[in-house]
Amino acid sequence: MQYIAALDYEHLDNGIFLSSLAKSISQQKEVRPIIIHGDSKYTERVIQTGVMREDAVVRSIKDLNHRLIALFADEGISTIGINGYQREFISIQDDKISMDKKYFNSLPEEPALLISTLVLNRDHNQPQPISLTRLATFLRSNLPAEQLFVFSRSDSDEIMKNNELNDRAAWKELEKSFIENKIPEEFHRFNEKMNLTTAQHFHKVPSLESTMQIS
Repeated sequence: MQYIAALDYEHLDNGIFLSSLAKSISQQKEVRPIIIHGDSKYTERVIQTGVMREDAVVRSIKDLNHRLIALFADEGISTIGINGYQREFISIQDDKISMDKKYFNSLPEEPALLISTLVLNRDHNQPQPISLTRLATFLRSNLPAEQLFVFSRSDSDEIMKNNELNDRAAWKELEKSFIENKIPEEFHRFNEKMNLTTAQHFHKVPSLESTMQIS
């Protein structure tokens, strides 16, 4: 099973969550994770050193890619880290995203893939961050990825022994309070199929037990 897991802005600055997630991924069997991420609160700390925001975002995303590779390695997870612009893997021109599928198919099948939201802007020939949701939608449309996983922003979901995220729902049925409390802010208006879960219960994948399937 090949899946996409999106690490949102808030979770990327949560060391306990990231460690729990890495442990869960290390326990998964017969899967190929494609983990995507953008920037985090780390960007603000870079800005405080005197770096302009536009440059700070790029630097932050690059640093996070390296840090996540090291974190996963500590749990024995072999990971290939890719910033989207590298090797012109993912690019954008005239606001249209494209991908070098030949390069993707040349990558080894076993290691997890860690892909950042930094893509190549062909109009200016430089890295450009795109939104996490846009990258998630694009990759799911262009890769054979069976599921998209997003992680609950509620800390209580992580500490509950029996996760309550085990239902199905339509976006239009979700209450505003549920969206605000459970779904990462970047995905509040996503309105596409996804699975909401927690780092603690993520080890059960490829089983969708303890995930809420939202469509």
